[in-house]
Amino acid sequence: MTIESSAQAAYLVAALFFILALAALSKHETAKAGNNFGIAGMTIALIATIALAVDRGIDAIGLILLGVAMVVGGVIGLWRARVVEMTGMPELIAILHSFVGLAAVLVGWNGYLQVEGGGDSAEVMHLISQGTLGIHHAEVFIGVFIGAVTFTGSIVAFGKLSGWMKSNPLMLTGKNFINVGALVIFVALTIWFCISPTLWLLIAVTIVALALGWYLVASIGGGDMPVVVSMLNSYSGWAAAASGFLLENDLLIVTGALVGSSGAYLSFIMCRAMNRSFISVIAGGFGIEAGPSQDTDYGDHREVSAKEVAELLHSAKSVIITPGYGMAVAQAQYGVAELTRKLRESGTTVRFGIHPVAGRLPGHMNVLLAEAKVPYDIVLEMDEINSDFVDTDVVLVIGANDTVNPGAESDPNSPIAGMPVLRVWNANDVIVFKRSMASGYAGVQNPLFFRENSAMLFGDAKDRVQDIIRAF
Repeated sequence: MTIESSAQAAYLVAALFFILALAALSKHETAKAGNNFGIAGMTIALIATIALAVDRGIDAIGLILLGVAMVVGGVIGLWRARVVEMTGMPELIAILHSFVGLAAVLVGWNGYLQVEGGGDSAEVMHLISQGTLGIHHAEVFIGVFIGAVTFTGSIVAFGKLSGWMKSNPLMLTGKNFINVGALVIFVALTIWFCISPTLWLLIAVTIVALALGWYLVASIGGGDMPVVVSMLNSYSGWAAAASGFLLENDLLIVTGALVGSSGAYLSFIMCRAMNRSFISVIAGGFGIEAGPSQDTDYGDHREVSAKEVAELLHSAKSVIITPGYGMAVAQAQYGVAELTRKLRESGTTVRFGIHPVAGRLPGHMNVLLAEAKVPYDIVLEMDEINSDFVDTDVVLVIGANDTVNPGAESDPNSPIAGMPVLRVWNANDVIVFKRSMASGYAGVQNPLFFRENSAMLFGDAKDRVQDIIRAF
């Protein structure tokens, strides 16, 4: 068997490992095996790629550069994976997507310089003889466009998630015209390039795509950012698939299609759970215009001490805890788990209400609570528990904000209007753990904080939980 055929067989095995990885990662019990499947698939793919490069006559300098790139990339990836906190996982994913997009842009430009730019006349003659030169033009152009949109879009998502950029959506006059206009320009340039592939057209589409990627994500508010991260995952998959067509690499095509389709489907599921239009979110809020700005005076909030909360919990028969990103930042999950055990030992019914995007990524809160040994059977999804708040004595809102905002249901001009939320305000008493009265990630104030049955417990969530445990 030749090296070429052996490499193609290895790519097929690697693709199967990636499929197994996706299937195993869908369940807590098999997630670790899923990671191992993914590692195995990538290892096989790298070995096959090196063997293929050697067989095709790569020189010593090229082989050294290939080895250096693999070592540098592996070291950086291992280091970031080891030091990143669970709270930093969304922005890490976003920045990794940008690398995939940039790689697709570079592959597309290399394809142009090799063929359309006249760098390899033998390859040009081969494509002409096969009747696929026009297809190559389209592959280059579309691959660069998808990669550039993914690159800048992922950088903006990273900036918003990490706090380097404001999470508020960029609202420009005529934004729908800009969105549609950019797509029309892309289609027109693609047709033009396929007819007459010139360098300035490739430069133009690269600039348009970089600007469009930045604008699309900048136009989406923080409340919808979990969907954006998932959608960028899909974009990176399609960018990888486009690179696979250019490089005639079946593994890139298969894995890119897997990532692209699964990311798109996850985004669709999240949009449905958040009552968002799938098309409007992925198109940078297409069809959504800014509502009138207003500064509503909700009155005064009420503060409470840890000792008072402990007394309230001591007399409660039913308690629901709704965690959010603030709990993850404070690393309060272990204290929350201990408080849960003490409440249950005293005969109190305790359950957790998890919003679909609590923690900025699906499943984020579930992982943190599982890590702290909170029983699976008391951790319920929003749809399972929303109707039970009315019969609940006390709700502890720990680090959540936008996911418990009643304005999503009552204020049609709110950036989170229409998003399903946990109806914690229906309980007898609501205790909100928060560092300050600052607005949430979506940039809107929460009227829950000012309701008569709500009280604020200020400070670090981890410290306040420990204060309650001591007082309890």
